[in-house]
Amino acid sequence: MPVELTDEQIRRVLQGISVPPQPQIMVDLQMEQVMPEPDLRNIARLISQDPGLSGALLKTVNSSFFGLANRIASIRQAVNLLGCNSVINLINAQSIKGELSDDAIVTLNRFWDTAQDVAMASLTLAKRIGYPAPDEAYTLGLFHNCGIPLMVKRFPGYMSVLEEAYGSASAETRVTDIENRALNTNHAVVGYFTAKSWNLPLHLCEAIANHHNALSLFSDDSGRDASLKTLLAILKMAEHICASHRVIGDQAEDHEWQAIAQLVLEYVGLSEYDFVSLKESIREMGVG
Repeated sequence: MPVELTDEQIRRVLQGISVPPQPQIMVDLQMEQVMPEPDLRNIARLISQDPGLSGALLKTVNSSFFGLANRIASIRQAVNLLGCNSVINLINAQSIKGELSDDAIVTLNRFWDTAQDVAMASLTLAKRIGYPAPDEAYTLGLFHNCGIPLMVKRFPGYMSVLEEAYGSASAETRVTDIENRALNTNHAVVGYFTAKSWNLPLHLCEAIANHHNALSLFSDDSGRDASLKTLLAILKMAEHICASHRVIGDQAEDHEWQAIAQLVLEYVGLSEYDFVSLKESIREMGVG
């Protein structure tokens, strides 16, 4: 049975959530909630397209208030557990926090565009390679860059640093290395702590922290971190398919993928031909 949350409980669980919601998603959700009988499935679908709203929702259901034995990573499960009234209250509270300037919206459109595309591609890839928890792959795809909006808000000119980082990525230099040199932190670390504040499952937080550390992880063939490697393999394939290097990094070439492609494909048992066919089929679905 859904649990009703008070305004105070919602305010407490929203503390620390600062990834702003996408304006069009907020409009669509507001349209849904004024319907005579709001459709929870449609609400879950809309929320799952936005990292900020998804994070707020997952933080709520994974809070001590619910006392769940296992942390939830599925937006659909979270919406069903909270129920319509609490979800709508949460949306309204988040919309108040999410007011953005026009310039910020234009900058963050690059983040929002890739978040949903990479999430959908990750879900598809997880199913194709037989990963047992495709919802987790979707969640990682949606949240892997959740540190970027916070870096944009904290550091003027951050996107220029990120573009330089994507342009300099190689077997010797990680995207995060360039950020660390310029800013003494990076979006993967910030994303890790944001995901932890949302009470996401720890292995997803670790995947976010390591999503630009793939070369080091896949170069280790000891058999350690198998689940982490599989999630990251799915994510890195999805990022390449969705051309994150162009949308976020403003680069014509995917330098990071060039450095890790062979190791990633070998790990999941795909030939280059298999991957090209998979990439084409996913793009034909309108993803990427």
